[in-house]
Amino acid sequence: MGNRTEVTQFVLLGLTRLTNDPELQVPLFVIFTLIYLITLIGNLGMIMLILLDSRLHTPMYFFLSNLSLVDFGYSTAVTPKVMAGFLIKDKVISYNACAAQMFFFAAFATVESFLLASMAYDRYAAVCKPLHYTTAMTTSVCARLVIGSYVCGFLNASIHTGDTFTLSFCDSNLVRHFFCDFPAVMVLSCSDRHITELVLICVVSFNIFFALLVILISYTFIFITVLKMHSSAGYQKALSTCASHLTAVSIFYGTIIFMYLQPSSSHSMDTDKMASVFYTMIIPMLNPVVYSLRNKEVKRAFMKLFWRQNYL
Repeated sequence: MGNRTEVTQFVLLGLTRLTNDPELQVPLFVIFTLIYLITLIGNLGMIMLILLDSRLHTPMYFFLSNLSLVDFGYSTAVTPKVMAGFLIKDKVISYNACAAQMFFFAAFATVESFLLASMAYDRYAAVCKPLHYTTAMTTSVCARLVIGSYVCGFLNASIHTGDTFTLSFCDSNLVRHFFCDFPAVMVLSCSDRHITELVLICVVSFNIFFALLVILISYTFIFITVLKMHSSAGYQKALSTCASHLTAVSIFYGTIIFMYLQPSSSHSMDTDKMASVFYTMIIPMLNPVVYSLRNKEVKRAFMKLFWRQNYL
């Protein structure tokens, strides 16, 4: 019972300065509501579009549908609580709700990390081994990559959430963040958190660098293949595919590395909050655009569905 905490709730102070200003409450609530609605419509709409159009039943769109599901998942774990903070000034979150929010956010964020690596491998197979693509990226291979991503994500979240909530919280329950993130909660502990921090840094480092290694190797081979191409059309198509994926990878991994691969003593919570907005709200909103809405096949499938509904 020594590690049991007496804290029954936490207070999220991440948006206190903004929510205490009456003139900003409504505009900010509208902005975050629009962001969440775009995220909801974009990601769930993409999943439905891929399910309904048989021409999109390919490995690339299989990964995209799962990426959309994951983006919806970890945005939903955070954004509605932020919206409630603006609307009704509800900054309190229960101990169990905080643990649940931390778990699902960490799980879906880790799954996204491995999905991005799987998508890089898929692009490698498509660009570098086009004649063997259908045999390399079979339904079985794709399913294993996606299931493996989910297993790693939820295992990772279980380790970190369990490790964090075995700490004692007896001095303060004021979380200086807009959601229950690991660094923001761990600094409140009155027990020795050295081992917990070490586990967090080691596991997150392994996850990030393993996924980045897969991405780096995949794109190294893609870059070499692109340089050998004689067709300008093939060259431009490969670069276009890579540019979208690399942009999202840079934003996602850049913020994750910035947030978690440093000791808690080095954290500036104000800076962390700004970085967190990108990977909790902005990235899930932009991913459908970055990956899919610029794609001619997706546009064609959307127009086909749109006209079909109009003529029913």
